Amino acid sequence: MTVLLDVASLALPEVKLLRPAFFMDERGYVGEVFQTSRFAAAGVDVVFVQDTQIYSEKRFTLRGLHYQARPAAQAKLVRVLRGRAYVVALDIRRDSPSFGQHVAQEISGMGGEQLYLPAGFADGFLTLEPQTELLCRVDVFYDREAERGINWRDPALGIKWPVPAGQAVLAVRDIEELMLAEQPDLL
Repeated sequence: MTVLLDVASLALPEVKLLRPAFFMDERGYVGEVFQTSRFAAAGVDVVFVQDTQIYSEKRFTLRGLHYQARPAAQAKLVRVLRGRAYVVALDIRRDSPSFGQHVAQEISGMGGEQLYLPAGFADGFLTLEPQTELLCRVDVFYDREAERGINWRDPALGIKWPVPAGQAVLAVRDIEELMLAEQPDLL
């Protein structure tokens, strides 16, 4: 039997690492990267409604930690199309036993891995190569009014971003975000 989807739960078991099988020959590869029934059997049983493609020209571009407040909280499926990225999922569910904890995973276009983050997690990513491109699939439409962020350097989170000091490429928004403890409307 051919395995078409390998699934691993990470240290926070709600976050799943999905590895589709790729069939290679001299031309390249073909792989089924999403199929609703296989994903549902793996515990990813959501209806995705929007894809967002994200391109970062420079290595060490950092985006996040982002989330949408209720009622627009999103589950996400993150995949690198080209390059490599370090993806962080932060539990922001106030009544969760793992509130404030995170998992991080490197994923790449060549590896084909995908990360599933259920609603209740903020996400951030750091590009590890120039010209890195990601695809983020969500189950709730983007809502600018619900958009929120947590400061990527919040010392209480203990995230070890693999970027040399002073080399992160950031938007002003990500520099100025509040710390987790200061967030008014977490999930």
